[in-house]
Amino acid sequence: MKPECISLTCFTMSKRKGKVISDPTTVKSRRVTVGGLEDAPDDRNYQEPSSNKFTHTGDIGLIESITVKNFMCHYLLGPFQFGPHVNFIVGNNGSGKSAILTALIVGLGGKATVTNRGVSLKDFVKFGENTADITVKLRNRGPDAYKRDIYGDCISIQHRISVDGCRTCRLRSKSGQLISNKKEELTAILDHFNIQLDNPVSILNQEMSKQFLHSKSEADKYKFFMKATLLEQMKRDYIHIKHTKTVTRQQVERQEECLKDLKQEFLQRKERYENLSSFSEMKEVLENLKKTMAWCLVREKEQLVQQLKEDIEKEENNYTHQYNLQLCQTKVIQVDKTLQCIKSRIDSLREEQESLSEDNLKMKEQVKVIRKAHKEQELVYFRALNKLKQSEQEQNLLLEKINKAKTSGSLNSEGETQYMKRQKTLSRLKEQLAELDDQCSQLNQEIKNNHQALFKGKEEQDKLRLEERNIQVAYESKLKRKNQLLASRSNKLKRFGDHVPDLLGSIAEAYATGRFVKRPVGPIGACISLKDPALAVAVECCLRSFMKAFCCDNYKDEAVLQELMSRFYPRGNRPQIIVSPFSEKVYNIHGRKACHPEYPAVLDIITATSPVIINCLIDMRGIESILIIKEKERARRVMQQGWPPKNCREAFTAEGDQVYPNRYYTSDFSMAKFLGGDLETEISMLDSDLENHQAQLSRFQLHVTSVSEDILTMESKLNNTIMTLKKTLVSVNEVKATITELETVGDEQIDDINSLEEVAAENQQKIEAEKQTVHEAKTEFDKYRKMAEDADSKYSSVRERIDQLSEDMEPLKDEHLKLEAECGRHERNLKIFEHKLKIHEDNIQAMKSELSSKEDELQEYLAKATKISPERQQVTSSTKKIDIEITRLKNKIRVYESNYGEQEQVVREYAEALALYREKTNQVRDLRKFIDRLDNIMSDRQNRYKIMRHSL
Repeated sequence: MKPECISLTCFTMSKRKGKVISDPTTVKSRRVTVGGLEDAPDDRNYQEPSSNKFTHTGDIGLIESITVKNFMCHYLLGPFQFGPHVNFIVGNNGSGKSAILTALIVGLGGKATVTNRGVSLKDFVKFGENTADITVKLRNRGPDAYKRDIYGDCISIQHRISVDGCRTCRLRSKSGQLISNKKEELTAILDHFNIQLDNPVSILNQEMSKQFLHSKSEADKYKFFMKATLLEQMKRDYIHIKHTKTVTRQQVERQEECLKDLKQEFLQRKERYENLSSFSEMKEVLENLKKTMAWCLVREKEQLVQQLKEDIEKEENNYTHQYNLQLCQTKVIQVDKTLQCIKSRIDSLREEQESLSEDNLKMKEQVKVIRKAHKEQELVYFRALNKLKQSEQEQNLLLEKINKAKTSGSLNSEGETQYMKRQKTLSRLKEQLAELDDQCSQLNQEIKNNHQALFKGKEEQDKLRLEERNIQVAYESKLKRKNQLLASRSNKLKRFGDHVPDLLGSIAEAYATGRFVKRPVGPIGACISLKDPALAVAVECCLRSFMKAFCCDNYKDEAVLQELMSRFYPRGNRPQIIVSPFSEKVYNIHGRKACHPEYPAVLDIITATSPVIINCLIDMRGIESILIIKEKERARRVMQQGWPPKNCREAFTAEGDQVYPNRYYTSDFSMAKFLGGDLETEISMLDSDLENHQAQLSRFQLHVTSVSEDILTMESKLNNTIMTLKKTLVSVNEVKATITELETVGDEQIDDINSLEEVAAENQQKIEAEKQTVHEAKTEFDKYRKMAEDADSKYSSVRERIDQLSEDMEPLKDEHLKLEAECGRHERNLKIFEHKLKIHEDNIQAMKSELSSKEDELQEYLAKATKISPERQQVTSSTKKIDIEITRLKNKIRVYESNYGEQEQVVREYAEALALYREKTNQVRDLRKFIDRLDNIMSDRQNRYKIMRHSL
């Protein structure tokens, strides 16, 4: 077949003038947006006729090399090093010329259809392989280099195509460092280097060239010209810009319609501003009621102080907690003594096991060395033996030839006898060949069984390692949780993350400097409390990620908070930010709240420090329509048997299970992380879990070691079987050769007897020497075999002793674990009793402190009441009735204020409406001017485009 050639010209680019645009989105948008708003001609692509402009031509965008693997029908091509100018690739059909051009298009991000070699990327993966790899290196030098401080002098583009048609792209620097794996970055590089994969001037494949050369239509050639010169793309860009301009003009017209509504609102606020009035009479009545309320509160405080004194005296006479603590301390001491005895025995056995393990490792290495030497000597011995057998067979054949030559004169009388002997020998050799074939079949079956056993062993090893890894992950997770709880002893905010206190400090500093319009609120979990602590798990399962979320009033505050979070959290791992206008009142949810006579909604059992938190949870989670039903059976019965309660869409149990009318999800939470109150109990439980995980890891590691040793043994056995099969195949070949020689012996001529006898004598001397070599190799082989057997025996005895120690330690470990569990239980009880005693004492102290504070509050209330009303008033009504009267009066004032509004608020709203109306009017006027100016510019550029087309 005649060799063909294909010319491959490296891509070059026209050097860009002005600022190099490296942002991918900016580069892409340049194709479809207007370059500027001025009426001056666009000179960005203008090149002055100066020699300095071409100093660095060819330094960027050149293809330095390409390497493909498992691509199309080629296992490996390249690396092909290209020159800076014209390159030719020649070779026979099927040698890979077209594959290089196709790989170049695909490697630079082109589609499969562009290559005309396939309809999908999976067509390019070599048959029988899973992936295909393409590596293209582009030169990146000179002042116009693309991000040279990051990529260096060379950009390496690596594409991997999988058999299912997916591909991954990795962009690396000259040193091999991974820079990016995004398609947008590759597009920016190609745009910067002016590499156009779909332009036939840059890449002209065979199909396109045939179509261009064979086409007789002038219209097709003109379309080809328009596509090659990018005039077609320019025309589409102008059409898109005109369409966008029309849509923008329509939007401005709609904004002008909205200005009418804004003007109407401005006139309404102006009318309210002109109709203000005062409410002095109602406010005076309100002040009198406040005086009465002040002395009523003083009376209630006096009653509360008296009740606290009685409660303190009752608590001081309770000694139950001291007795329980002493009893638990005695149990802990007894269990600890027993635990120390068992621990000392386990330590002694473990020390002996560790010493034996060291000996075991040394002996294992020694056994490996001896086995290796034994196998090598075995190979030497069998080679010498096979050589001796071959020589003896040659000698036997030679002697047969001599006998045949000597008896050739008497063929007439003894010809029949020689033929019968040869036939008998052939039958005997054929029987021997059948036996060897059976032996090969048995060895193949044994190899297959060994492969299956080895596969199962490796599968078990992988399963054990996976379980070990899962336990390790659980261990690290619980250790991290324990450290978080330990840190939260001093600061409860650390339950929500180690960086939350610092983040809140930064928020406070930013708010103090005026960066926030309104101070963000969060985390939500730190701003809520429960009326019933037993429902903490249910509430956390309901809110989940919202426990760590923050609330912002507007998007400006959200951007500032994102910037503060970037100092403490990496991107993608930051707390959620919910943007919603803050309100001073809780939403009116009457009519859409889930109501049930027995079970409360989530909204009913939580209290928050701000109405913003409640409103946020209503918007984002719908807590008004979620019920809390403690028992699982009742939850199923209420939600799934018949119709659920009105406005109720889901429910949660006390254990965190989520119940829908048509499905049920079991919770994976066992304890509250953020709203739980018993911190020490959770830490002690985590300590116990960590110890259990540590023990499980130790057992898995021992099991994995044992399985690995079994795999090594099976591999050794498999290798021995393979060696035996190879030796048997050698014998089969020798027998087949002998049979062939006997079958063709009748056609051979009789050799010279004297020369055959001389050769036989030489072969006999050679056989004697080889027998001596075999004897020496056999002696050395027996020596190494005995050494290997002795080493295996010692190694087995040490392993048996280690296993015996492990068996002896198991019951001790079990008892140790039981005693540790019992000791831990007593210690937890001890901590609980200590905690209860401390709580009891703290409760008494708190009650005393509360009594002191209440007395101080009483004095403050007295001072305030005296200040409000110097004479003590005799109060007959309760605070509730007075409060109702005050509320009624405030509502009446609020009705007036809702009609007319407060003076400052009305003045402020009027000023804001006036400023907003003026601002929007100016914006619409400026936008219309901008569109008219853009229209003039686009008309001018359209005329220039038509002139350029006519000139072309």
